[in-house]
Amino acid sequence: AGRLMKEVQVSEARAFYGFQIAIENIHSEMYSLLLETYIKDSEEKNRLFHAIETVPCVAKKAQWALRWIDGSESCAERLVAFACVEGIFFSGSFCAIFWLKKRGLMPGLTFSNELISRDEGLHCDFACLLYSLLRKKLSEERVKGIVKDAVDIEREFVVDALPCALVGMNGELMSQYIEFVADRLLGALGCGKVYNVANPFDGMELISLQGKTNFFEKRVGEY
Repeated sequence: AGRLMKEVQVSEARAFYGFQIAIENIHSEMYSLLLETYIKDSEEKNRLFHAIETVPCVAKKAQWALRWIDGSESCAERLVAFACVEGIFFSGSFCAIFWLKKRGLMPGLTFSNELISRDEGLHCDFACLLYSLLRKKLSEERVKGIVKDAVDIEREFVVDALPCALVGMNGELMSQYIEFVADRLLGALGCGKVYNVANPFDGMELISLQGKTNFFEKRVGEY
């Protein structure tokens, strides 16, 4: 967001990126608190705090994102890449945590994840909106190439993170879900689908629906 904030001249867009940076800092703090809460083994906790260096599949995602920050690619390419970071790189993790929510497990983790997923969705939508306003857009082939690259990296992450099949959740279904999300992102960027797959997790649609929580009974995830 910092690189795009410097490149974009529209005041409203720069203001949005300022908010996005602040929100991402809050996300980082939340994830740190979750690690402190759930991981009691100090060695494992330290490994996860430094996952960018200690977990290969996480390192690969980080390196891909940094490539667009530090590289000489066009602003249009950067916008598409960061739409992928916000829209695809979080999809596998969000889906797995939503699986826990459906089963009533780890309410603190699932509630914070619900809020964070809405923020990331907003950031992705904004990248797509800004891209739609560009006069010089990328070829559809180039957009699809960036998206497919991101999908391959997220697939690898999911297979590594979910080595064992769970009830109603496994690596194959997660890969299909990532492809479904990628097709939806391509549509938002004005391109045709690549994968043409259905959403294997019907429940994942629920995360974007308006909640009916009673304020007097439980905190709500809508804001």
